[in-house]
Amino acid sequence: MIQLTLEFQLEKPELPVEYERVVVSFLKAASSNYSKEMFERLYDKSKSIIKTFTYSVYLPGAFFDKNVIRLGEKRFKIFFSDADMRQTIEWFNSFQLMRMKKYPLNNNSMQLISVKSQNRKDIVDSELVIKMQSPLIVRQHNSDTNRDEYYTYDSKEFADKVKENVSVFLQRVNIDVSMDGFSLLPVKGKKVVVNCFGRKIDANIGIYKITGNPELLNILYQSGIGSRRSEGHGKWEVLM
Repeated sequence: MIQLTLEFQLEKPELPVEYERVVVSFLKAASSNYSKEMFERLYDKSKSIIKTFTYSVYLPGAFFDKNVIRLGEKRFKIFFSDADMRQTIEWFNSFQLMRMKKYPLNNNSMQLISVKSQNRKDIVDSELVIKMQSPLIVRQHNSDTNRDEYYTYDSKEFADKVKENVSVFLQRVNIDVSMDGFSLLPVKGKKVVVNCFGRKIDANIGIYKITGNPELLNILYQSGIGSRRSEGHGKWEVLM
């Protein structure tokens, strides 16, 4: 398994509060620059496409102001992983093509200066303690009303809804793997409110116990858990 680390240099030490928009815009630009086929496979607006990747962002010395995040340095990092190994290679190549190109932001710019791949150990245990690296969004969509409901770690439906989210993900991306024994339970959960493309959404950070067969856990390690993973949510790391 591979995780990609992207390091960016900023013109000014700040990012918009909704920095996920910036990252998603960059991912679209990178995939489009690499190949039309890759871009359309991932971002064709005429289709509802479930993606197999996730990421988290490291913002050094971040101070959240009203409309901007002020950073302690003119750099930040993205940790990116994808459950599809072939696609991981495509992403690596697409990021390499974006290196040293100035990417414009509002009154600012960012430049990808480094792309590194890091091997991650395969998960062999069926029970782990994990820490969320980016907020976990647990969602139920009502197709009749076209409304979403979001669940936090202290909700009695939390565990069932996480399981539903994982089941839907596996079905939509056509991955045949057993979910027997799967669960995600809070050890030290915390509710956070995240900005998601103009909407404020309840999400979860903290420490959790995850159980399931190692094949499934390895997929979720790379793809993330929950909803809106490709917008920088649901990424986690193993504590023990």
